Amino acid sequence: MLSASIRIAARLVAVAALAALTAGCFQPMYAERTDGTPGLREKLMGIEIPPVDKANASREARVGVEIRNALAFKLYGTATGMPPTHKLVLRFSSGRSSLMVDTNTGLPTSENYSVDAQFNLVEIASNKSVMTGTTFSRVSYDLPGSYQRFARARAFRDAEDRAAQEIADNIQTRLASFFATGT
Repeated sequence: MLSASIRIAARLVAVAALAALTAGCFQPMYAERTDGTPGLREKLMGIEIPPVDKANASREARVGVEIRNALAFKLYGTATGMPPTHKLVLRFSSGRSSLMVDTNTGLPTSENYSVDAQFNLVEIASNKSVMTGTTFSRVSYDLPGSYQRFARARAFRDAEDRAAQEIADNIQTRLASFFATGT
């Protein structure tokens, strides 16, 4: 009985020793640096996000503005950042597909909205691409009865907005990872 409690105590001491050894290695991603180098927040604020190249007054142009605005808020927290050190070029395509169709009316009752995005982070000083990536979003939405035209339009717009937020979240996470680790 005594030897079992000694083994448990020895294991707890070993775990505590390992935790103490690795405690100095941990630093939160968004913490301010004490060595004078810019922190992650400052690096993200140095990313310029030019407007997405889509035809004016199109649905995709509106989604592009939503993605750009969501990214700007996530990166800067305000309308503008610091003087740019990098430029983020975005390209995306979107689509809709009917998931379920009402057999009586032939109209869809549930649809899926998709956005596939590609992004390229370019260093402004050298005009070299330092990171590229792709991301996607798939959101579904229900369509109310066949006579509710405006509710259908609003459901589609809400799906576009949710997809834009998800794309912005994914890109912001990838950019933060890049600037925190350099890969």
